[in-house]
Amino acid sequence: MKQPFAYIHPAAKIHPSVVIEPFVTIDQNVEIGEGTHIGSNVTIMEGARIGKNCNIFPGAVISGIPQDLKFKGEDTVAIIGDNTTIRECVTVNRGTASKGSTRVGNNCLIMAYSHVAHDCVVGNNVIISNSTQIAGEVQVDDFAVIGGGSLIHQFCHLGAHVMIQGGSRINKDIPPYVKAAREPISYVGVNSIGLRRRNFSNEAIREIQDIYRYLYLSRMNVSDALDAIEAELPATRERDEILLFIRNAKRGIIRGYV
Repeated sequence: MKQPFAYIHPAAKIHPSVVIEPFVTIDQNVEIGEGTHIGSNVTIMEGARIGKNCNIFPGAVISGIPQDLKFKGEDTVAIIGDNTTIRECVTVNRGTASKGSTRVGNNCLIMAYSHVAHDCVVGNNVIISNSTQIAGEVQVDDFAVIGGGSLIHQFCHLGAHVMIQGGSRINKDIPPYVKAAREPISYVGVNSIGLRRRNFSNEAIREIQDIYRYLYLSRMNVSDALDAIEAELPATRERDEILLFIRNAKRGIIRGYV
């Protein structure tokens, strides 16, 4: 349902059930799925792919040109999954030739004034709190919760189920299942409350805590701690996920607290 004073390019592909409020601009090469609501003064630029039942609040800009001087106008996209809410004045830039797309998953909440830069990959059920600034090519895994006002350096990787303190400056990878806080950003424990809310068993949570005791409390270096975890702790999905994450951490992982 289009309201007066909205501009929609005739080549845009928009499901008839989409609600479009006044003063919205929707460019060509845009697709919007059924049940989505577009608030007033939203700008949706070329390359946007927006899923079903999303809510996009006033002032948001989706699929803007990347703020990357290497961008040369290549054909790229910004993909927003189903059931995702994008609050006021959020910006999600489209990809560059590096990856070709910026992706935000299903059931996410991106709060007001946050920025998701080019070629980022945001998983499902992620919460990004107000005024968080995410630089290019960052990966945020499923069920991560990022506190407001956080600054995330390019190429960082945030693991699944992490909980990050508001106002954090993140320049290292953050392994799955942990809480991260303090300055500089550090490991401060396992996100046990969040894991219980997502139906992790007490046994699984204890196993995750054991893994991070090796990593952060044993005084071993990271390489030795990983070898010890693999040799001494039983193989589980969570154990193997943590080992793989840390071994692939291009920027290294956050420090332990002192």
